[in-house]
Amino acid sequence: MQIEVCIDSVDSAINAARGGADRLELCGNLGLGGGSTPSLGLLKAVQKAVTLPIMVMIRPRTGDFLYSDSEMETMLEDIKIFKDHGVQGFVFGVLTPEGRVDVVRTKREVILLTSKSSVCFHRAFDMTRDVKEAIGDVLKIDRVTRILTRGLILTCSGQGKSVSESLDVLAWLQETSRAAGVTVMPGSGINPHTVGPILDRLLPLGLSEIHLSAGSWVEGAMSFRRDGMDMGVGNGEWDIWRTNEETVQNVRQQVESLENQVYK
Repeated sequence: MQIEVCIDSVDSAINAARGGADRLELCGNLGLGGGSTPSLGLLKAVQKAVTLPIMVMIRPRTGDFLYSDSEMETMLEDIKIFKDHGVQGFVFGVLTPEGRVDVVRTKREVILLTSKSSVCFHRAFDMTRDVKEAIGDVLKIDRVTRILTRGLILTCSGQGKSVSESLDVLAWLQETSRAAGVTVMPGSGINPHTVGPILDRLLPLGLSEIHLSAGSWVEGAMSFRRDGMDMGVGNGEWDIWRTNEETVQNVRQQVESLENQVYK
């Protein structure tokens, strides 16, 4: 079982690694609308701090997943830059105005990943109009990734607000996608309180990866705080998004315990 933790700072990367994460998803501004493309400087700093494999989010802005031509060009340029800096792969998602997976534009991005990178279609999948239609579109993309990359991962909540609310859909996706060679990685709302029932349901179906942030807003250390000046994030401008080491560790322990029960 692989545990991927999404992070947006060196401190969070260190906490995730100490807690037992197997892989990182590196984002920028994770607490703001699900994150965006990180800076190259952040990638280099995280690589100096930890030795875990890193997937990089490619998302030029928060908001929806319908991108203009200039935004697509930005995403392609970011992929070109990050390819040369030792990342395991890339995380992205592109939709059409009608709420379908944009197969054509997604394949265009995948074509650039000829260095055998991993490819992950992220939770844009959860914003599509029909789950069966969407997985069919994802499988069309996988036919390209089988040739060019290490294979396709799909991160999703099963189109619910959290994984726990969509276990039936995720069970169906797990069985459907495994037969086609796509790895489904549940993500959203996975924490020490919810991971047990999730694993109970999905481990017997071949679940091999889970995704979580293990993060929350924590109080910053500034003693001077000007009244009325904030950007509306967390507790105004003063909080910091941070991955919690103990949360990751707790999830790791539960994963290992349940794996032993299932596979012993």
